[in-house]
This record gives sequence, C-alpha cells and structure tokens, in this order.
Amino acid sequence: MTTIGAAQAGDSVDRSDWPNSITVATASQGGTYYVYGSGWANLIAEELGISGGGEITGGPTQNMALVHSGDVALGLTTMGPAAQALNGESPLAPGMKMDNVCALFPMYETPFSVAALSSSGIDSIDSIPDGARIGFGPAASTSDTYFPAILSELGVEYERRNGGWSDLGSQLQDGLIDVVAFAAGIPIPAVSQLEVQTGVNFVEFTEAQQEKIVKNFPVAPFTIPASTYSTLDHDLRAVSMWNFTIANCDLPADFVYQVVKVSMENNDRMRDIHRSAANSVPENLKYNTVLPYHPGAVRWYEENGYDIDPSLIRQ
Repeated sequence: MTTIGAAQAGDSVDRSDWPNSITVATASQGGTYYVYGSGWANLIAEELGISGGGEITGGPTQNMALVHSGDVALGLTTMGPAAQALNGESPLAPGMKMDNVCALFPMYETPFSVAALSSSGIDSIDSIPDGARIGFGPAASTSDTYFPAILSELGVEYERRNGGWSDLGSQLQDGLIDVVAFAAGIPIPAVSQLEVQTGVNFVEFTEAQQEKIVKNFPVAPFTIPASTYSTLDHDLRAVSMWNFTIANCDLPADFVYQVVKVSMENNDRMRDIHRSAANSVPENLKYNTVLPYHPGAVRWYEENGYDIDPSLIRQ
C-alpha cells in the first residue's frame, strides 16, 4: 500500500507551515487511549517525517481543553465529553466553549464494563455490596464522568475512587478497591493483565438495566464479544459511546489531510497498534454528530467518496 513516505519526497506536498513535531493527548497508562494514541503518534511521525509521541493526560475531557488551547496538536476524545466541552459545560472550565476543536476520524466504541476479582463473589450489578469501593478511572475521564451516575441510576451505593487504569488494576488485585468500572476500548490492557495474574469476574448489565441506561444517558447498546478476553466464556451485554481523534482547528489543512490519509489508508497498521482500530474506518463517520470536521480531513473524505453533512464542516 502506498503511504505518505513516497509523497513527502515529491514536490507536491508543501510542508512550509507544518509543525515540526506533534503531541497526541491520550489518557492514563494501562488504558486503551494511551496504547492507541501513542501508537498513532508514532505512525504519523514515521510516515510524515516529523517527531511525535503520546502524552499521558486525564483523558477525553482534558484532551478537549488541551487541543482547544493549542497546548497539543492532536488528541482523542469521546462524544459525551466533547459535547459538554463544546457547549461550555466541561467540568474543567465551566462556561468556556471549547470550539477550536475539529474531528478527524472515528476510532472505536468505548464499552462501559464492570470487573471484580472472582474471589469477591461479585458477579452482577445487584451483587455489588453497599459501600463498595469502586474505581472509576482518572478524574474527569469519560468513565468518571458517566459511570458513577449510571451505577447510581441502577441503585448501587459506593465509595468513589479515581486513578489510572494500571493503578486501579493493582489496587483491585491488592484488595484496596472492590470493583473497577471501565469506560475504555477493548481489550483493556489492565484487565488482560489481571486475567493472567488472578481470576476476574466480568459483570454485565441485565436487559432491563441496559434499557434504563440507554434511555437516560448518551450511550447505545453494545455487546462485548466472548473472544475479547481469554477467560470470558460468553458475549457480555454492555453499553458504549463513540470515540474520535481530534485536532486543533488552526492546524494547516494540508498537514491534516496527510494525517487523515495515513490513518485511513493504513488500517492494517492501525490494527497492529490496537485491535479496536478495526473500527477506525470512514464508514463510521456518521457517529460524530457533535464536532465539526477539519477542512483537511473533509478533503480526504470527499476525494474518496464520503459525504459529510455541511453543518459539520469547519468554515
């Protein structure tokens, strides 16, 4: 497959206003965002001949702020936190409309899933004891923004704990917390590691619980395939929210065009970064109804036969 490596050697690509390096805002170590974002940054850097890397952050909500301000060029976010930030409802900066953030391409759906140690006896939402210590991920992350309210809606009473996914996985293993409530791409590295080290119970929603959550939150029904984890023996009923890559809207259109070209025309290499990138394809553009697309991204999509709603194109 032809990539930008060939194009950058020609005279057709004007790089005079390109950044010399790029940073991708990801999330905490042990989560899918960090793996996906860091790998994507390396792919872009390699193919476009610039330096780049992933940066550990608090996740989608903070990433919207970092990209809006231009502190980082690129990032990853989820549709719920993106809508909040765009409307001036970000918990990090209430009242500030973060409207200098543009969408690039779809990443994958983020399933909301619950895990506990097999030794805990917790195997359903209703079996989570009152006062259970539940880890919700980094503060202000997608998981921390929505999962506490979701579990409260389902009648769970808990002590709220925050931290990176790797840290929370260790705390779960050490008995310092009772449950981890994940909103992250699957497979979640920290959970895969726990499977190797100790037994894990994957807790699913009942049909009635799933319907209640979908009715009250910006999520959709989702099924986690049994093949996701080595010890999961059946498909798991869950809910999910879509993730998209984002860019500061002031980035040069030619640069963004090449970033999207690399990303959309090398899905095999994207899947090598994280298998959730199987969903990082232009057919899933429709799942962004919130953020405007960067003109550089729009150019690639239109050249390749994909239509974008004019109301979602950055002017």
